[in-house]
Amino acid sequence: MTQLPDTGWVAVVKRDCPTCELTEPVLAALASAGELTVYTQDDPAFPESVPHEYDGTLDVSHGLRIEIVPTLLRRENGREVARTYGWDKAEWRKLTGLATLGNDLPDLRPGCGAKNIEPGIIEDLLVRHGETGLASRKIELGSAEDEIEAMFDRGWSDGLPVVPPTEARVLRMLSGTSRDPKEVIGKVPPDLGDCTVEKVAINAVMAGCKPEYLPVVLAAVEAVLEEPFAMHGVLATTMYVGPVVIVNGPVRRHIGMNSKGNALGQGFRANNTIGRALQLVIRNVGGGRPQEVDRAALGNPGKLTYCIAEDEEGSCWESLAAERGVPEGKSAVTVFAGYGLQGIVDQKSRTPESLAQSFAECIKAVQHPKLYPGADVLLVVCPEHERTFRTAGWSKQRLYEEIYKRSQRPVDEVRPGTMGIAEGTSAFADGTMAPKIRDGGLMIVRAGGGAGMFSGIIAGWSASGEKGSAPVTRVIGS
Repeated sequence: MTQLPDTGWVAVVKRDCPTCELTEPVLAALASAGELTVYTQDDPAFPESVPHEYDGTLDVSHGLRIEIVPTLLRRENGREVARTYGWDKAEWRKLTGLATLGNDLPDLRPGCGAKNIEPGIIEDLLVRHGETGLASRKIELGSAEDEIEAMFDRGWSDGLPVVPPTEARVLRMLSGTSRDPKEVIGKVPPDLGDCTVEKVAINAVMAGCKPEYLPVVLAAVEAVLEEPFAMHGVLATTMYVGPVVIVNGPVRRHIGMNSKGNALGQGFRANNTIGRALQLVIRNVGGGRPQEVDRAALGNPGKLTYCIAEDEEGSCWESLAAERGVPEGKSAVTVFAGYGLQGIVDQKSRTPESLAQSFAECIKAVQHPKLYPGADVLLVVCPEHERTFRTAGWSKQRLYEEIYKRSQRPVDEVRPGTMGIAEGTSAFADGTMAPKIRDGGLMIVRAGGGAGMFSGIIAGWSASGEKGSAPVTRVIGS
């Protein structure tokens, strides 16, 4: 860093600040009255009337911890003894001892943000000055190594290219939360490695997240690490399952999540990178890799990323988060151990009874038409189907009740060997009705495009509920 004067006044300014331009004659008066060193952040020619030095690297500004320009500070014997920022006539006069300083200027003008703390600049300065505070091990790549290929080779990727998590990018990601980077938020199975906020940020960088997505990713990671979700079991089962993230609340709009057309598809950064970041944490912090502890026989594409926002504004029903006790105005994630999407195509039902029966018949086929009870179910209702229930005045609770009732089958139809199929169940008494969905095992959300009578079923792990994974909802913090 440029050598600062041991004693004297130091001012830091930039041309792209009206208050700095306003104080140029004050700086000139101060320079004529005593020793003054001026550093300019953005224009080597500014201020024209005062001798100055160009802080093009911003190292001086960083070393002085400048946050607002103009800043005026006093140094004596190599130490700072006083400081003010912006323009406050009384304060500048008090600090300088010049009773007539700035006679022609207004009494107050706020300053501007200093260039050295701008996003993208402050992170580079912290890295350059060795002040990142990051605890994670730094990996040095050889000069001939390609960053993208190196991450593939080291097994850090989900099979698609990832963003190199440089120190500057990780610091930028951490700016999205007020939480301590060293805070341990849990142990990630199967390796039970300590997962810190910093490690989540690293994987969020790799996934392509923006800093404002980080609180959502943190909440999702914390949710899958709660005991009821049974992340180790979700990972180790040979079935098709992986974490599905459902987001509710104001954060959806704030970060630009998609809850409408192609709600579970490609093309929307927030949805896709949040779900991907969660999966990368499981892989890179916990060691959950396919064909190792991840024993899925087929898996499903959602194991790359599976994140949906509920269309609360278009819905006549309360949101999933509200059902699960989240206060109004709060944002939350719900994690669900789910399979791939099973479509419900019904373009002819115009009564709620007919449509509810369609939903129930499709749910009966989840996993197998004779497996009772089957998996938990996340039912994604499209706007056109929801309109049918809205017009008929059906509440969400009414739809829940109808689907539970209509998806039952007589036990005699699901016994092993009936219909010429060996698969089946003997878990129920003769003459009773077998429930397809356990009590509390159905969740309903509204999402999708405004045209098309196509809803969807995301079936859950067959061990879900009391003996396996249960959905977990967590409020999103700062």
